[in-house]
Amino acid sequence: MVGGRPKVRADIALRSGYHSPQIDVRVRLNTNEAPTAPPAGFDAALHRALDEIQWHRYPDRSASALRRGLADRYDRSPREVFVANGSNEVLQTIMLTFGGAGRTAAVFEPTYALHSHISKTTGTEVVEGFRAEDFSLDLDEVRRVIETHEPDVLFLCSPNNPSGVVDPPDTVDAVVELMSGTDGLLVVDEAYGQFAPSSAATKIDDDVPLVVSRTFSKTWSMAAARLGYLLAPEWIVDELDKVVLPYHLDSFKQAAGLAALEFGSAMDERVALIVEERGRLLSRLQDLPVTTWESGANFFLFRADSMSGDELWQALVDRSILVRNCASWPRLEGCLRVTIGTPKENDLFLEALTEILGA
Repeated sequence: MVGGRPKVRADIALRSGYHSPQIDVRVRLNTNEAPTAPPAGFDAALHRALDEIQWHRYPDRSASALRRGLADRYDRSPREVFVANGSNEVLQTIMLTFGGAGRTAAVFEPTYALHSHISKTTGTEVVEGFRAEDFSLDLDEVRRVIETHEPDVLFLCSPNNPSGVVDPPDTVDAVVELMSGTDGLLVVDEAYGQFAPSSAATKIDDDVPLVVSRTFSKTWSMAAARLGYLLAPEWIVDELDKVVLPYHLDSFKQAAGLAALEFGSAMDERVALIVEERGRLLSRLQDLPVTTWESGANFFLFRADSMSGDELWQALVDRSILVRNCASWPRLEGCLRVTIGTPKENDLFLEALTEILGA
């Protein structure tokens, strides 16, 4: 047979994928996972739910029970909840619905790389604004981007990944007001929202062009399940349901989500412990020759004063500790991101860092 290979889209051929190094180490603090497994009782609850699955039947296409469970937790209507395979599929469905060829998405760097990646994959043009030197959101910059580009979708990540900085309620209010004067949609990505002191979810209303995206991966210790959701006005959820693939959320995943919701109090306690441990780590780093930023997430960003990020990352790997190397990311020269682990893992990280820096 004579012929060439099928050609991918030109804009896809020029791009690289999203990758995070996977290395066999003793302490893994690079992917913002929960430091411990789900609480005692979760496995038993999930096994009971699995006994009821009819494996020869398709799953509940609308995931109605899971939507009701999430709606009850947030005191919303189930019609204001959308669930998908991780928050990344949530974001992808948003862009398939409100983005696409001839449309624009706005991001404010540095921020979560998948906002741009998913937007471009759906054929959406991406325009960039920039956060201030302290990684806070500059409202004048937001206004400039909106007035200049009139984005169809504007992404905020709060707590922001990778900086951990939280956009305060009055800032989010201001962006909502700016976007309300356009035909665009504001997407607040709160993958780490449970670790922060405030949430944009309280601002959701039928007349507000706002969605809030969250995930089970972090707070609920369920990264392996790949389960995410969003809260939004009913009319937005109705549009998303038109786009998402039929039966996209399998019965096992729906059962896992419902089982997790039985342990809401235990999850809230874990959040409190992680926040406390985050404070302990950041306090200890004040005694080392590093620069840190305040975080409202289950991770923090820092930069060594006397060595490059690449050198420090490798030195930690040499001691069997893996963190995320952000040194090559836009405006993050020399920076590393560290997930909050167990107290023992965190102590091993601190010991290694202290040794490397000679402090």
